[in-house]
Amino acid sequence: MLPHALAMKNFIPDLSRLLVFCVIFSFGAAAADAACYADYKAKRDNPLRLHYGVARIDGACTKAEAGAQLTARLGQDGWQFLTVVDVFDDAGLAGRKDSAGQYFLRY
Repeated sequence: MLPHALAMKNFIPDLSRLLVFCVIFSFGAAAADAACYADYKAKRDNPLRLHYGVARIDGACTKAEAGAQLTARLGQDGWQFLTVVDVFDDAGLAGRKDSAGQYFLRY
């Protein structure tokens, strides 16, 4: 076999692996860019006030991560975080806007 033909034979599998890596990487990047939101409940005492809201979450799209972020954000305004109802992407955002009212994407 000629040296050039041997080099081409080794090049094609390497090119295939590179292509597979690029495809996998692009899907991973797209998933990482997906927006994450959480709907939550919070309260204030004296007098007791409750609210339901929707917030954008940075990082991992989990209830635990949402709870950690919301505890800090809500606490700055004197609200006590109670619970994360759910985490969701853009598809679930519009249906919650009316219910959240003034607390839609406030925190």
